[in-house]
Amino acid sequence: MIDAARIIQSFTSDIPLAIRALVAQFSSGTVPRFLLGRNAESEVLSRLIDVDGFIDDFCQPGTTWQGKPVMRGSDVPRDAIVVNCVSNSKPRTAHMRIATHGIEKIISYADLCRSEPGRYPLLPFVEQTRNDLASNAAHWQALYDDLSDDTSRQVCNDILRYRLTGDYNVLAGYEYRPWDQYFEDFIGRKLDVFVDAGGYDGDTAEQFCKRYPDYRRVYLFEPSAANMIKARQRLSGVRDIEYVEQGVSDACGTLSFSSELGSASIVSTHGSVSIPVTTIDTYIKEPVSLIKMDLEGWELNSLRGAENHIRTDSPVLAISAYHHPSDFWRIREYIRGFGLSYDLLMRHYSESWTETVLYFVPR
Repeated sequence: MIDAARIIQSFTSDIPLAIRALVAQFSSGTVPRFLLGRNAESEVLSRLIDVDGFIDDFCQPGTTWQGKPVMRGSDVPRDAIVVNCVSNSKPRTAHMRIATHGIEKIISYADLCRSEPGRYPLLPFVEQTRNDLASNAAHWQALYDDLSDDTSRQVCNDILRYRLTGDYNVLAGYEYRPWDQYFEDFIGRKLDVFVDAGGYDGDTAEQFCKRYPDYRRVYLFEPSAANMIKARQRLSGVRDIEYVEQGVSDACGTLSFSSELGSASIVSTHGSVSIPVTTIDTYIKEPVSLIKMDLEGWELNSLRGAENHIRTDSPVLAISAYHHPSDFWRIREYIRGFGLSYDLLMRHYSESWTETVLYFVPR
């Protein structure tokens, strides 16, 4: 596994002169300054720097945010410095899109952090990863050593390099490809019953039904009523889908839920609504073949509620592990605690810290 301390040291000391010069210009305010994206990172920067505006190619004319104009990339002055604050899914694609408008002075949020660390706070996922690796190095090493193929070990090293620095150039070889997520060739077996925990709008269930047309049943768990309506529409006419408008957890009951976040809707103590939750063991009474989970950090709790099915059925498990750094090794240790014969593989499906999946495949 990579040496985290060396990666961090190199990133913060070996800064290209061109990046240093652009950061100095940006900080001094001698040229127009714009932030790409409207998110938590650009909001933080807008409080530290008096920027000229924000870039959003999908904005309506006259839009403002944080008291500043929001404009499309084509309308930004060509001599401006743009800080790419996009951190989810496709930051490299966002960078290239801005470059097509003739803007040459583009730096990343991570470039600010590495050049002036006392002035600009780390990206949250970078800070969390550094802290987790420092405290749990042995757990991370055990995860790495347990991976079953060279591709998984390369993925692990690549995503750690990115999560330790925030430099999206590290993931230049990766693409945002959600249609492939959860369905790798190495699964290689007949799948009868699919459990889609965190079914969102039915996109993953749709892929499953196309790839495994001889399936017997799909259980789609989704607590958001708005998302469930979309799932029913998407899967209209698709056979043998059981729509379960509940969350999944380690016990039946109710939990607080932030339902307004779309695909990122999450169980939260500050949630806007209460939702019913069940367990996979309680609800499903037949053997299952594949359990997929993308629950915004609630995966480990929900796996505890599927213990009987995991022990009895040995299903393929495709578990999102990216929401918090410790999820990677905690999920692995929980499943290994069953003593089952699983190969462990890791794959990544975005240009950023999101969409990393741990696969447990029965040997």
